[in-house]
Amino acid sequence: MKIGVLQEPGFENRVSILPETTKVLSKLKVDFWVEKGAGIRAIAADSEYSDAGASLGSRDEVIAKADVLLSINTPPADTLGKLRKGQVVISVFNPLSEKEELEKLLKTEQTYFSMDLIPRTTRGQAMDILSSMATISGYKAVLDAAMHLPNFFPMFMTAAGTIRPAKVLILGAGVAGLQAIAIARKLGAVVEVFDVRAAVKEQVESLGGKFVEVEGAKDDAAAGGYAVEQDEDFKKKQKQLIHDHAAASNVIICTAQIPGRKAPLLIEKHTLEAMKAGSVIVDLAASSGGNCELSEDNKTVVREGVTIIGKSNYPSDMPNDASRMYGNNLANFLKIMIDENGGLQMNFEDEIVKGTCMIHNKEIVSDRLKDYYKA
Repeated sequence: MKIGVLQEPGFENRVSILPETTKVLSKLKVDFWVEKGAGIRAIAADSEYSDAGASLGSRDEVIAKADVLLSINTPPADTLGKLRKGQVVISVFNPLSEKEELEKLLKTEQTYFSMDLIPRTTRGQAMDILSSMATISGYKAVLDAAMHLPNFFPMFMTAAGTIRPAKVLILGAGVAGLQAIAIARKLGAVVEVFDVRAAVKEQVESLGGKFVEVEGAKDDAAAGGYAVEQDEDFKKKQKQLIHDHAAASNVIICTAQIPGRKAPLLIEKHTLEAMKAGSVIVDLAASSGGNCELSEDNKTVVREGVTIIGKSNYPSDMPNDASRMYGNNLANFLKIMIDENGGLQMNFEDEIVKGTCMIHNKEIVSDRLKDYYKA
């Protein structure tokens, strides 16, 4: 089997697999074809891929040679239009929010796997790209906030007086939120955390954060650990508590998202008006509408004296380790589809393979995806 690695679009610095990972997978009797320049922005030179045993070629050559194509961002239409019948594409298609793209792909004759559909099971953890990238986002979000804040994060006792520690409010205690807690605490901040899932309270407190609980949260075990939509009464109580804590905070890290839905609005304009001048909000949910009413995706703006950083792709800012983590997740996924002779074996009886497969034979395969579009 030949695996092709495509170069990402100009806005993306990561690459789906680094040379070190191609070298590991090559031991499973597969060959790699890498588009020239694919790893440059991720600090991986073409020569490193060659040294690892991969062949280099133009995009058209890689598409023509490969049985399986790898990317992070959905390949553009002109690339997808060059695919031959039966080719397999593994990428991040965001099918829960990109229904129109899904419908287009259903008319094609290729098989598509979307890495953001990896089932959240114990076995799937080694392949969970969402958790890997969220770890980076939580880390970078706090560092970015610290750079923009006109105050120190830790307490300082100096001859010039005592500097109080910054107060950080984190909305959402998923992987990104938990990483943000850890980094903010390491920098010396006082950290408070909101999440609709009471089950994460222990994790928050183990990292040194204070869990602010809102009574009456609805939790759904079938949601696989993700947050679920809450009723209006809960939202009203939540907004008031968030408003009160936001007004006393120096930094807010917004991480609350619901797969396939618009991000919940948690910071409204009147809350911004109540915040301290010079405060910073980092909105990791900006690409899905934002947790802050005045967030703008991929922009840093100042509103009501508050700096609002709308950014959903921090992993691209740390492309080497982000590519390493993504590539390791991808390698673990590929290993379950490579047979002893280096051939492709798509076993749809395997819960990971089935759960991650978006389309095969012009049909939706993932049960989660099927159920989502039935709802």
